[in-house]
Parts: sequence; C-alpha cells; structure tokens
Amino acid sequence: MDDLSKIPEKYRENIETLTPQKEQTPEVKQKSKQTQQDVSKVESKVFEVNLLRRHELLLTEVILNGRVKQYFIVDTGASFTLISWTVARELGITIDENTPFIKAVSASDVILTPLVTLNSIRVGEAEVENVEALIHTMPNYQGLLGNSFLNKFRVTIDSLNAKMTLTSLKGDPSPERPGGYSKDYWIGQFRFYHRNLDELRRLKARYEAAGSYSEVKRINNAIRYFENQLSELERKASFVGVPRHWRE
Repeated sequence: MDDLSKIPEKYRENIETLTPQKEQTPEVKQKSKQTQQDVSKVESKVFEVNLLRRHELLLTEVILNGRVKQYFIVDTGASFTLISWTVARELGITIDENTPFIKAVSASDVILTPLVTLNSIRVGEAEVENVEALIHTMPNYQGLLGNSFLNKFRVTIDSLNAKMTLTSLKGDPSPERPGGYSKDYWIGQFRFYHRNLDELRRLKARYEAAGSYSEVKRINNAIRYFENQLSELERKASFVGVPRHWRE
C-alpha cells in the first residue's frame, strides 16, 4: 500500500517506509558476481616436480640464482639447503672474515660451516628468493635441498612414482592468515631463528671456555646475522599484524 492516508491514524506511527531497490544492470551484476568469486577464491599455488631416484635417495633438478643448474638430494628433515664448494665457486660466492659460520654435524665431528644467502632457488616452476644455504661438500652429490627452501611449501613426496608436490603455504591475507600465512607458519619461522640463536650462544660459551677465539669470531658473525634476520622477521610480522604470542 503506497497511500498512507488510507491507513488509520493510530497505526501510522508503526509504519516503516521501504524504498524499492533499483534493478542492477547486467554489468553491475557481473561485477558483483566476480567480486564474490574473488573473495571466496583462496587457492594456493601447487607445483608438481619430477624426481630422480638414486638408490634410496630422491633428487630434484634445481636452478640456483637463475643460472646454475644442479641435481640436489631432497631432504625434508634438513634445516638448511646445502651446496658444495664447487657450486659455491660456480656461483661466485666469496667467503671472508665477515661470513657467518654455524655448526654442522659430520660423521666424526662438529664443524663450523659457512652460511650464505642465495638470490633464488627454482625447482620446477616453484621459486623462492633469498634462501639460506650452508657450504658443505657431500660425497658424490653437489647439494641438498632442505627446509630453508622447502618450508615455504607443504611438501608431498610420492616415492613410488618419483614425484614431489609443492603447495605454497601463502594464501590470501585474512585476520586468521596475516600476510597470507597461517599461525603454524609464523610460529615455525620465529622458532627457527630463536632455536639457532640459542644454539649459537651455547656454542660461543663453549669456544670461549676453550680459548678458541677464531671460532668465537665466526660464531659472533653468525649471531649478528640471525639477530638481524629475526629483527627483519619481527618487522614484517608487525606490519601484517601477526599476534605477539605467535612470535615466541
């Protein structure tokens, strides 16, 4: 009923006047539909990679810094990617007194190993920039693909068919996924740096007690490196709104 004069006066105060909605044009409807699709689309990128089997090992082709191609062992249990000294020289990496060294365990001893940052590693179509790697020669192989690359993905290995699926952990940003990453991802990143710093400080105290001052200097460089990395992670986390209790 559009004519209020036909409604008894005592009921008029309870009347709510409704304004008819305008009919949306086809263009507006299409745009609205597209926006809804974009909002609901939270798919992560998925990359399938062929592997090579060498006895009990699985290897994958990697491209380092966009130009050096090698086959690396895939090791989801290794904290860092490893490259051989041969590969380091091919990449033009220089080790000097300011290079951080961290502990690596060999078959017979604990040794200090140079830590470098590669510009990029590409595996199939999956690429990660600024990847930390240790320089450590491995018998028979030129490197190992570890979690400094793999922890950016959910990794599924099909040993039977020699395939690896890398699903990017980064999705659309939301209050539950600041910066596009989940709570588990952020906690894992902070724990990685805190764990390494704790271990380096213990190692420094051990070398100081033994009077091994050249090793102490190398450890100090590593501590500064990880402190800087942790500081940068804190900056990024603050910028995207990562809760404080995810950073401990």
